[in-house]
Amino acid sequence: MNNIDMNDKPREECGVFGIYSKEIKKDILKTLNYALYALQHRGQESSGITISNYKHLFTYKSMGLVSDLFSSNISKDTEGNIAIGHVRYSTTGASKIENAQPLENLFRLGQISIAHNGNLTNAEELRYKLEEEGATFNATSDTEVIIKLIARKTVNNFIEGIKETINIIKGAFALVIVVDGKLIGIRDPHGIRPLCLGTNDKGDYFLASESCALDAVGSKFIRDIEAGEMVIIDEEGVKSFKYIKEEVKHYPCAFEHIYFARPESNIDGINVYNVRFQTGVLLAKKNKVDADIVIGVQDSGTIAALGFATESKIPYSIGLVKNRYIGRTFIMPEQSSREETVKLKFNPLKHLIDGKRVILIDDSLVRGTTSKILIDIVRRAGAKEVHFRSASPVINSPCYYGVDISSKKELIGAKLSVEEIRKEINADTLEYLTIEDMLEALENHNYCIGCFTGKYPTEIPNKLSVDKTC
Repeated sequence: MNNIDMNDKPREECGVFGIYSKEIKKDILKTLNYALYALQHRGQESSGITISNYKHLFTYKSMGLVSDLFSSNISKDTEGNIAIGHVRYSTTGASKIENAQPLENLFRLGQISIAHNGNLTNAEELRYKLEEEGATFNATSDTEVIIKLIARKTVNNFIEGIKETINIIKGAFALVIVVDGKLIGIRDPHGIRPLCLGTNDKGDYFLASESCALDAVGSKFIRDIEAGEMVIIDEEGVKSFKYIKEEVKHYPCAFEHIYFARPESNIDGINVYNVRFQTGVLLAKKNKVDADIVIGVQDSGTIAALGFATESKIPYSIGLVKNRYIGRTFIMPEQSSREETVKLKFNPLKHLIDGKRVILIDDSLVRGTTSKILIDIVRRAGAKEVHFRSASPVINSPCYYGVDISSKKELIGAKLSVEEIRKEINADTLEYLTIEDMLEALENHNYCIGCFTGKYPTEIPNKLSVDKTC
């Protein structure tokens, strides 16, 4: 049997969630369940939770989906007042339970548990130094580096150890931590990975990678955690600290809005749906083409396609029906090809496509393999022409901040010109959203766009093992 990658897409590595209540909650498992389901799109490989009941921490982890975790051996009577949760997607080679999160450890001062979204750019250097000092590692994730550093830096209290640690680590990180009767949230100095704060009518507090998870548990959004901010939530409320001394620019990941986040989420004050719709509008303004229908690749290209259709006045059509029972990875016999696999996931509505000039829109074009197959599917359904539009710029550089774009060699945009890519995927025309238009859709704030430009907000390592992420 063979694992065949179903999605020619970059993958977000993780999603995190946290809850603090002054009182023991009998329904804390339900809250965690709802929240992690809302974040399931951020990671399908493994999931986990840690629950505190004032005295002890209890951690449960499972490979697979959130449903696998909550159908495992977690006692239905589990109660607590503080909890964190995590969903994970890793790169090849790191798929094992040891890397599932949260990671829990017992220190001299007590227990601590951490969940992390992102990637450290100095993890290998820190790991080497810790091993030289006698530390041993059970996992390959950056999160274990963080928890080992906290152990080294904690002398009299956890908070000082955590503060010292987050001034040593570099890269992208959104952390939720349960320790010493507190829920802690931390966002990296550039705010590359998202984290937000919410509350409910009972006075409980919540932390989440996306606001959609706050909605799922009936929480009201308060605000985004700022870049370089640490919040400590305990019985006295929410305390906020800026843990970095120098002023640095905010560079959130542009791909959160383009692809990763759910459309109903708001990140750093900007709605995801609106950004995606606007990318389609801007594509239509700059790339006029005579066509009969606009088709969005579900689900990632649907909103941009709606924006394109609205601006161009060309009718929007479903066109391709997605089989929602096939996940990101599908087990297929050895002889099965990627083409057969993609055909299982997308089926054309031939009567809508036959004889039509089609504009096919997706959020991005990464490796080109799936796009080529989708265009072939549309052509076989009778399309006279197929014009492909990417609702993001050319991806030509790797990501070092927690997305599984590990090298240029896997990126078609790093190897071929736009015209060469057009020929490779067999499109009649091919156009990408420009970087300028993408930033306009994002309301022209500062963003990390390293995967489009090769320029990054932090120093990047000469050699980065993508096995060590999240």
